[in-house]
Amino acid sequence: MISLALVDDSALVRAGLRTLATHDGDIDVVAEAGTGRAGVAEVRRTRPDVVLMDLRMPEVDGIEATQAICADPELDQVRVLVLTTFDEDAEILAAVRAGASGYLLKDVAPEELREAIRTVAAGDRALGAAALRALVQAVSDHRPADPDDSALARLADLTARERDVLACVGRGQSNDEIAATLFLSPATARTYVSRLLAKLDARDRSQLVVLAYESGLVRPGS
Repeated sequence: MISLALVDDSALVRAGLRTLATHDGDIDVVAEAGTGRAGVAEVRRTRPDVVLMDLRMPEVDGIEATQAICADPELDQVRVLVLTTFDEDAEILAAVRAGASGYLLKDVAPEELREAIRTVAAGDRALGAAALRALVQAVSDHRPADPDDSALARLADLTARERDVLACVGRGQSNDEIAATLFLSPATARTYVSRLLAKLDARDRSQLVVLAYESGLVRPGS
């Protein structure tokens, strides 16, 4: 059974999410909160597997709450799945930096919602194609003029091929697209991405996107 916390300032939205999430019987809502501050407190109290987090809330917003949860060593097994919309590209980027493991649009289909919760609970990322495109756009729009020295240093031990794969990830390509671009098998592309996650100490693919831009490996329009 996957334990889930719901953090959203709308009681009506929380009720709807509870109904959708628990439909198949393998997800149990163990906590709810209407503000980011209350959400962090409930997560510390209940230690759920996954937190479904709204971004815009009073007192403490979803970005701050996500950062507080992901930075707490006692909550290192808790995964945050952020709710977002198409016009919140910059907030997606902020959520990645805060440590979120996935992103959903609020009009997501019920089965996609449940599958995303399962995916994040298993330790994988849940980033749909639309959210990934939004993330790539957000990183591109907010990339600093000069490469970040700390980001560059993290790439120092990568092989040339690993840099090629990271560049493809930074452009928003799927594993199959990476395989086609670099003339690899899909399995080999997946292996490279997994290796990058480990070598760069990234929680998920979305953090690789951010790193690819911050290091200057990928530039807008490239």
